[in-house]
Amino acid sequence: MRAFFVTMEAIKEKILKIVQNSISGTEFFLIETNIRGDQRKRIIEVFVDSAKNISADDLAELSRSINEILSEDEEVGNYRLDVSTPGVDRPLKFIEQFPKNINRNFELEYNFGDEIKKLKAKLISVNGSELTFSDGKNEFLINHNQIIKAKVLISFF
Repeated sequence: MRAFFVTMEAIKEKILKIVQNSISGTEFFLIETNIRGDQRKRIIEVFVDSAKNISADDLAELSRSINEILSEDEEVGNYRLDVSTPGVDRPLKFIEQFPKNINRNFELEYNFGDEIKKLKAKLISVNGSELTFSDGKNEFLINHNQIIKAKVLISFF
């Protein structure tokens, strides 16, 4: 006899697998999933990114693909699915996010030996996991694994 009650953790794992399978073989990579609410009214947020710019049509197509699979699973319950990019206010997490942001200004927090350094600088290049930033006077070679927080600074001019 199958248990009627399914834990929230089991639902989260199931949704994560569905999302990962939906983006497998595409240009997208998963940044984060957030799941809130209960079986009566669940909100599933999926944040994806790509090495290239993502259009609204790309997101709509991915949303349909994920929704197609989710809607067949009774354990997921009623839900609202939101698929989007992380947005400019969220820090970059993955090395794959950096190349499309070359020549943009960043606010960085990174490990430098036993210290945590802060830097405002322009991303000049990406070579593997090595990122080169310039503050206009000096260049800084920082490995991606040293970065604690990297936020793109938005300029309006």
